[in-house]
Amino acid sequence: MSMKRMISLLYLVVMLLPSQEVEAHRFAPSLFKLTEVTPGVFSVVWKTPSEATSRIPLRPTWPEGCRASQQSEPVAEGTGVVSTWNLNCVDIGPEGLVGQTLGVTGLAENRASAMVSLVLLDERVYQGVVNAGQPQFQIPEQPSSQRVMVEYAWLGGEHIWGGIDHLMFVFGLLLLVGAGTRLLLTITAFTVGHSVTLALVTLGFLTYPVSLVEFAIALSIFVLALSLTEDGSESKPSLFRRHPWWLAGGFGLLHGMGFAGALAEVGLPQNNVPLALLFFNLGIELGQISFVMLVLGFGWFGLRVWRGQHSGERPQSGPEIWRLVPVYLLGGLSVMWCIERGLEVLSIT
Repeated sequence: MSMKRMISLLYLVVMLLPSQEVEAHRFAPSLFKLTEVTPGVFSVVWKTPSEATSRIPLRPTWPEGCRASQQSEPVAEGTGVVSTWNLNCVDIGPEGLVGQTLGVTGLAENRASAMVSLVLLDERVYQGVVNAGQPQFQIPEQPSSQRVMVEYAWLGGEHIWGGIDHLMFVFGLLLLVGAGTRLLLTITAFTVGHSVTLALVTLGFLTYPVSLVEFAIALSIFVLALSLTEDGSESKPSLFRRHPWWLAGGFGLLHGMGFAGALAEVGLPQNNVPLALLFFNLGIELGQISFVMLVLGFGWFGLRVWRGQHSGERPQSGPEIWRLVPVYLLGGLSVMWCIERGLEVLSIT
């Protein structure tokens, strides 16, 4: 397919997309963090997404015996808004917040989740995820490893399913290699790539400019879309078609930095860092695999329906048309993200 035709189709897709800003979801759960500074007195950080999905605001809750003071004005920080204050819980008992309930209201209305984090003077760390089904978190006597495994796996799955840019890259890999062994190798390479940078960034061995990496992730989707416009039947297919795992593994390093940014929003339990990191990554993989299986299932069903209704026609005519639709939609979305995130990089520099 010629470059001129490719550019024309990309332009058409972009023009047909809604004029309203289309933005890839950036994982930004609310964070309710309490750090004990003196016995029974806590420094509180409340971070919530700047863009609300409901008129009902998200609000943190704490035991009635605690008194809030010195609350700051909300300040914009990245994709969220941050407020801080002190919370005096001296009068609720000798155990303080241990055994008490913390939570967040408005989760069901906003279809959101939040991380509740408590750090005590003796360095005990308690973390829990609250959501519409379970809006409160009771501080246990000891932090539970089982709870860390379940909740961080859930956060990983929630991030991959909420991040349309990451899902579009996985979808593009599926279009590039199809089902079978090549898909397994390619997805494995993507997993290895993002696992490496996720661990390095989360453990503090690597830092990076967030806006530049977000732009590079969008660019990786555009490069993948370009690869999909090539004719796979050519006598000399491109390197990406012959060895797609190099593309997947290399760009997986970039996507891992994006995953690490998500994890940095909620933090890690200091006494269970390796476990939380492992299960966050496992949650990403389970979400990724479920997405691939869902797409393959819909593709198989759609192909059976098409063949049943057009048994007397050329077998490749319909499927070929519908194969191009997601390819150019992928390209159009990636162009919009590149422009949007490129402007963010320029505004910072």
